[in-house]
Amino acid sequence: MFKKSFVLLLFIFLIGCGQSEKESDKNLTVSQIGERYVKLILRIGQFDSDFVDAYYGPENLKPIPISDNQKRDLPSDEFVWEIHHLIHLLEDIDDAKFDELDKAHKTFLMKQLMAAKIKVSMLGGSKLKFDEESKMLYDAIAPHHSEEYFDSLLTELDLALPGDGSIQARYKSFTDNFIIPKTKIDEVFRIAIAEARRRTGNKLELPLEENFELEYVTDKSWSGYNWYQGGYRSIIQINTDFPVYVDRVIDLASHEGYPGHHVYNMMLEKHLVHDKGWVDFSVYPLFSPQSLIAEGSANFGIEMVFPEKERVEFEKRVIYPLAGLDSSQAELYAHIQMLRGKLDYAGNEAARNYLNGEITREEAAAWLEKYNLSSQERALQRTRFFDQYRSYVINYNLGRDLVKDYVIKKTGEDLEKRWEVFEELLSTPKTASMLKN
Repeated sequence: MFKKSFVLLLFIFLIGCGQSEKESDKNLTVSQIGERYVKLILRIGQFDSDFVDAYYGPENLKPIPISDNQKRDLPSDEFVWEIHHLIHLLEDIDDAKFDELDKAHKTFLMKQLMAAKIKVSMLGGSKLKFDEESKMLYDAIAPHHSEEYFDSLLTELDLALPGDGSIQARYKSFTDNFIIPKTKIDEVFRIAIAEARRRTGNKLELPLEENFELEYVTDKSWSGYNWYQGGYRSIIQINTDFPVYVDRVIDLASHEGYPGHHVYNMMLEKHLVHDKGWVDFSVYPLFSPQSLIAEGSANFGIEMVFPEKERVEFEKRVIYPLAGLDSSQAELYAHIQMLRGKLDYAGNEAARNYLNGEITREEAAAWLEKYNLSSQERALQRTRFFDQYRSYVINYNLGRDLVKDYVIKKTGEDLEKRWEVFEELLSTPKTASMLKN
């Protein structure tokens, strides 16, 4: 009799706890749901070392470490249930009295959660087509381009390149004159980053304590990476596996540093984490809509801080002499790289067809050699990136184009106004579809 009574009381107690938990859940704010989101993202990150790109929030939100054996047993159902629960809680919040920033926060968080659900399913072995995957993870689908389209762009490049022979051979022969000697790489990068920092600081208010460490690494599938540490500090890594060409100095200094990833993360930390108390922005899940804005703003940021004419002038006056390179063909080199840049979307096609199983790794590399003018070694390195990051590749070119369209649509030819809109973009919750609204 006692045992039956005890079991009945325990059952009633558990139901009561569940009901009270549901009742308390209904009263959660977006920020409180954000805390549970952080815990969830960090737990998922224990099963994929690439998933959490940065976290600098409270220690008490971190999960208990798990063993390697536990990492083999992904609790997919548990994660998916929690994701759906948080989404429903967000949907139930009456945002009628929210301002635009609060509404954007709610929308952003829902999109981040939906991407987390897809990532969990992929970790569990689910396979998606390239476009479906990019839509679910990054809130966007890259345009499709035919081989004929890229052939027409190669024709433009063919007319501009000096010398005789194939386009690929002439491109390599010409650009080999613009490789920075390894002994000069560190000095050149530090000067370029300092200039990008100075120019960015003239347009945006940067935290006084902000700083970064610069490191050189090898055996990576990427050319540069920013590891944001919180507290307005970053570690910027440059991959020296392959030759560093003179144009990559400004690209990487701006993209990884100023006004790229380092500044983007600082702006989110200052305006959303510290000023608004939104702890969910202290974690950055890499495979999420946030990445399209991160990569897109970092790539568009290059031309924001170094407009075309100013860039060539600075490279001729500072970078070329520091690197010990002849600057007499700097304008032609910049023009060649502009034409080659039009071929960027060829990388998306290689990734799409390769990851969809329509071409082999070797065929993807051959495509990159032909249409991205990559060396065989670099093309194969790029396929390693496809393996590791999959449809993430769209964030660089499509992200840049969407961010650029958003900024210019709001500002026209007013260059100073562009910095105001660019700063707003860096400091508020945004995803690809939100840029179109």
